[in-house]
Amino acid sequence: MSVIIKTVESAKELRAFVKFPLLLYKDCPYYVPNLYLDEISALDPEKNPMGKYSKSRKFLAYKDGKVAGRVMAIINEIANRDWNHAEVRFGWIDFIDDKEVSKALLEAVIAFGKENGMTQVSGPLGFTDFDNEGCVVEGFDDISSFALKYNYPYYAEHFEALGFTKANDWIEYRIFVPEQVPEKISRAAKLVSERYGLKVKKITKKDVNKRGYGQKFFDLINRTYSSLYDFTVLPPEVIDKYVETYLGLLDLKFLTLVEDKEGNIVALSVCMPSIAHAVKKGNGYLFPFGWWYLVKSMFLKYEDGLELLLIAVDPEYRNRGVHAILFNEIIPQIINCGFKYGESNAEMETNNSVQNLWNDYRREFKRRRRVFSKEI
Repeated sequence: MSVIIKTVESAKELRAFVKFPLLLYKDCPYYVPNLYLDEISALDPEKNPMGKYSKSRKFLAYKDGKVAGRVMAIINEIANRDWNHAEVRFGWIDFIDDKEVSKALLEAVIAFGKENGMTQVSGPLGFTDFDNEGCVVEGFDDISSFALKYNYPYYAEHFEALGFTKANDWIEYRIFVPEQVPEKISRAAKLVSERYGLKVKKITKKDVNKRGYGQKFFDLINRTYSSLYDFTVLPPEVIDKYVETYLGLLDLKFLTLVEDKEGNIVALSVCMPSIAHAVKKGNGYLFPFGWWYLVKSMFLKYEDGLELLLIAVDPEYRNRGVHAILFNEIIPQIINCGFKYGESNAEMETNNSVQNLWNDYRREFKRRRRVFSKEI
């Protein structure tokens, strides 16, 4: 039976779109779902502030009367302007191992792109870099972190068969917690702090909500990552949403800032206890018991792993050893909490300055993920 592609329009179809991966990966021990309510919100242009800066359309593929795949086509007007290209992105893509299905889904994305004057298609990518991005192409035998999604090995094979080629790769590492702060790091932290007049700042909810630290936090991220592959500089209303969503969820004791003498943030690091097993146990739902699994993993009994979500250093302070101040503060804390290892976020394979941060620690390669692209 041929594949039928339908545009997602109703609430029922949106629920089917969000739930499809739960069916596709129900027997996969390595897949960690997104939180269901977060997905519903992110996929609604009325609730996602990036809807103001994007055009998008969601598609479901049906075969033999059943949902066989999904994809979202996204035209990110900020990224297209800043990177001077006409790109339609494909994100939230999942499909059964059937090339007829994957072809039909991507043809729908391409048709949407051409309707809007696009000349290139790339993905997997989301609205911004805080959405899921990249297709796993290496490292299929370990559970994913919550922040970075897993996919079956056949995805990349399908993309390549359809003429897509590599646009960018990211690498993930597992970094093992040392018994103590390396002496090299503690010495560098003291020296750099004194030389540049820098100090560690730990913030509270009040700092975030009343003193503008949430805005400062994302302003630094914009400055730090603006030159990286296809990065979307976040506008103010999107920052406001992310402050509410992400900083509202985090235990702020795992957020560390470095300030200069004038109180400007020049570096930050964000970690969180792994919630991968907790989310998987609740299958992405908060009710009836999913909320309890999350609370337990985040605040009561930590899992072995810590998710190293991001490190950002102001471009003016790059290559000055400021990361040592962050590590000197973070390492004793994670040792005391009993974490055994940290899961890095996805790091561009060409970003040697970030990967070199782990040279003083035992680490192992975990996973490689890729964005594919082609002209249309």
